[in-house]
Amino acid sequence: MRRAPTILIAIPAHNETASIDRVLPAVLEHGLPVLLIDDGSTDQTAARASAWPVELVRNSANLGYGRVMRDIFAFANARAFDWVITMDCDEQHEPRLIPAFVDAIRRDDTDVVSGSRYLRRFASDQVAPGQRREINRTLTAELNEALGAYLSPPITDAFCGFKAYRTDACHALRLTADGYEFPIQFWVQAAANRLKVRELAVPRLYLDASRSFGDGLDDPTVRLAHYRATLASEIDHCRGRLASSRAVRRRGAARPVSGAGA
Repeated sequence: MRRAPTILIAIPAHNETASIDRVLPAVLEHGLPVLLIDDGSTDQTAARASAWPVELVRNSANLGYGRVMRDIFAFANARAFDWVITMDCDEQHEPRLIPAFVDAIRRDDTDVVSGSRYLRRFASDQVAPGQRREINRTLTAELNEALGAYLSPPITDAFCGFKAYRTDACHALRLTADGYEFPIQFWVQAAANRLKVRELAVPRLYLDASRSFGDGLDDPTVRLAHYRATLASEIDHCRGRLASSRAVRRRGAARPVSGAGA
């Protein structure tokens, strides 16, 4: 009989005092070990997290979403977890859906179970902020176009952070992104390494339309250009492993889009 996979829940957090005491108990009730990485919070996030039975890692400064994700993968690998489920601490990812990810992990021969807010509709869906939706739509389409058969079936949501990752599959990647460009780099490397991906429908919840991306990326035009530069650079970096796909082509000049944001 095949043993059940070991699964870690990992939560990046930055200034989440307002929600952490609702999120953590809802996550913990599923009986899985929980890692929370406090990425340089200036509020009481770390103090509140320490009141719950979770593994707490504190960064003295804000290192960025991509850096935290890389540290999550390293932690899961070092502790020999088979899988890690990542979710946000701002109540935009619902802990009640953790069993759906666990079921997908146990049922499917896959490497990544990726939450998608656009795979199907939920009664609780909210309208995405226009600029963020347009950047997501644009980059999702460009990833599918550029990576062709290696993202088959095509993905529908490039930026959802509610995901399950097979630890050993991610350990083989060479991820370097520190910021919010991390998903773009991840998808290219996932394709280059032939990772098997399936999407899992999750509700579309936007509770903080004023969220800041930092580093000048709150300007949607700048953010879109940054993501496109990451896509072009990573495809060039992985070109040897992607060369057998006729769908892979060098990105040309950035095309304009109406609006922007993700």
